[in-house]
Amino acid sequence: MGQKKDLTGSEKSKIVRYLAEGCSSLKIAKLLKRDHRTIKRFIQNSQQGRKKRVEKPRRKITAHELRKVKRAAAKMPLATSLAIFQSCNITGVPKSTRCAILRDMAKVRKAERRPPLNKTHKLKRQDWAKKYLKTDFSKVLWTDEMRVSLDGPDGWARGWIGKGQRAPVRLRRQQGGGGVLVWAGIIKDELVGPFRVEDEVKLNSQSYCQFLEDTFFKQWYRKKSASFKKNMIFMQDNAPSHASKYSTAWLARKGIKEEKLMTRPPCSPDLNPIENLWSIIKCEIYKEGKQYTSLNSVWEAVVAAARNVDGEQIKTLTESMDGRLLSVLAKKGGYIGR
Repeated sequence: MGQKKDLTGSEKSKIVRYLAEGCSSLKIAKLLKRDHRTIKRFIQNSQQGRKKRVEKPRRKITAHELRKVKRAAAKMPLATSLAIFQSCNITGVPKSTRCAILRDMAKVRKAERRPPLNKTHKLKRQDWAKKYLKTDFSKVLWTDEMRVSLDGPDGWARGWIGKGQRAPVRLRRQQGGGGVLVWAGIIKDELVGPFRVEDEVKLNSQSYCQFLEDTFFKQWYRKKSASFKKNMIFMQDNAPSHASKYSTAWLARKGIKEEKLMTRPPCSPDLNPIENLWSIIKCEIYKEGKQYTSLNSVWEAVVAAARNVDGEQIKTLTESMDGRLLSVLAKKGGYIGR
């Protein structure tokens, strides 16, 4: 005799409904055309309920071993729990116990990403900080580009999910599904842009200058007063399309030259407050692991997020430059974070 099939989910639901209506197990068996013993066994198992999980006692770790683990965790950042315990010659401890012990004295963190700074970089950062220490940063226009993809940064689609719920399906696409290049600037408490670089356009010196002409100069700079233009300082990074002779000469013909053109030292995104604005916008457009299906939709999300950034937030960023320069000097050109 072959093995009979287990009760289906539909049959189990019907059993529960029939029991609520007062039917006996024998009657339910006849209605479902199943063996009476199968129905009876299901009812008995349901009434017993699930067994409670019994927590197994942890392997006891001595105070001396705990101190060794704590020292090893401090000396071995980003190491696994197994590597930390092995370095202390503590064996026979299961992973759950190792993690529970480490949770009391450490946290699981990702390594911080930052540009490499050598001795030359640090000296240039110090020189730059000394040069602009007395600058009125309310007159500086901080500019930069940002690329946003359809999928967003890797590792951002993480969060809490209720028990019994399945994680939502996430699309996997090459290079994040493509992206949009965005240019913007901030000055005092004002946001300039954002402006979208046309798709398939690679920014070289000529296309960068033409882009500034069509967006920044025609749509914003032209409307400003003569006194504003006289005092404004234009800041950009050292990207090849920005720092080339062609771009420098082109900006000079627009009146942005010498002391009115500020360039950031190399490997120093922490010295441009607009980098913080990009973080604010990205957190908004990619919250809850959001993905986009078209370049236009992600661009619209960037514009909406930028409109939600108020003047006080921008003012806080631009006014932070005095403190950043002092921190660079205090750290002898070292990285200060953003």
